[in-house]
Amino acid sequence: MFVRELREGTHVECVLVVREAELRPKCDGSQFLRLTLGDRTGSLPASVHDGVAAAAAAAIVGAAVRVSGRLHVNGRQGTELHLSSIGAAEPGTFDLADLADGPPRSAIQMEADLRELLATVQDRDLHRLLDAVFGADSPLWARYRSAPAAKRFHQAYRHGLLEHSLSVAQAVSAISATFSEIDRDVAVAGALLHDIGKLDAYAFAGGAIEMTDAGKLQGEIPLGYYRVRRLIDGFDGFAAPTAEAVLHIILSHHGSLEHGSPIVPCTREATLVHFCDNLGGRLGSFDRLEKELPNGERWSRFDRALGGGAYFGDASAPQEAREAA
Repeated sequence: MFVRELREGTHVECVLVVREAELRPKCDGSQFLRLTLGDRTGSLPASVHDGVAAAAAAAIVGAAVRVSGRLHVNGRQGTELHLSSIGAAEPGTFDLADLADGPPRSAIQMEADLRELLATVQDRDLHRLLDAVFGADSPLWARYRSAPAAKRFHQAYRHGLLEHSLSVAQAVSAISATFSEIDRDVAVAGALLHDIGKLDAYAFAGGAIEMTDAGKLQGEIPLGYYRVRRLIDGFDGFAAPTAEAVLHIILSHHGSLEHGSPIVPCTREATLVHFCDNLGGRLGSFDRLEKELPNGERWSRFDRALGGGAYFGDASAPQEAREAA
């Protein structure tokens, strides 16, 4: 029984992973437990009003829990799982692969594609910088390879950061061939590094993604800027214009002040990375919504990242058949 298969009124008896857990106050001064539970096909909110202390002890973020309850849908709160029981899932009674989402390509294949792309960067300084992050012996590489790309909206799973940044860099590389004025090496390096601040902004364990204190206090863009700035400062003779070009991409890749960038894109390379990043994130949202789409449905639920529902015209075929195609 997967999340995408649940319907209103369905009795739920399964193992899910805890993605968010928060104790909230009631009007009478007592507390209830608000949860987000999920598996590889999606997530849904749930709440516990009785036996809160025992439920909170079991519902640790990242833990697998066995739940029992019924799914309810109402116009104000949307879909919610009303729990009658929740407890730690016994090892061996579930398959971890059913709980953890992941990219369609293997991490091994993505790493091979990354190394092929890195080999095309000719600029000496950028080659040194990229090797400090992506070199096989770099302590950053292991973290980068495993990190998620987001908490919720796109590639919010293990290897998501590698998947997202690689796809943005590959798009940037291809488009650079059309516009000769673009410094391809700068654009590709900026694309690969634009989200490196997420290494410090997110904590990832057991399939659950949480914002770190640094992520909440400083934000992913400043964290990424200072990490790359420190790396650059550690090199002798790193060309100042090249450093400024790459750092500008990191600072401006969200595209506007209201979306969190302290500066808007002011170069061709930064503009290209921003649009490819935005496109990658939005298309990643379609991937997420299609995984959650119930069999036979053509429209997803409303999605805040897209500003509406997503349409999948071929959704009349069973989900498993589409995934196997």
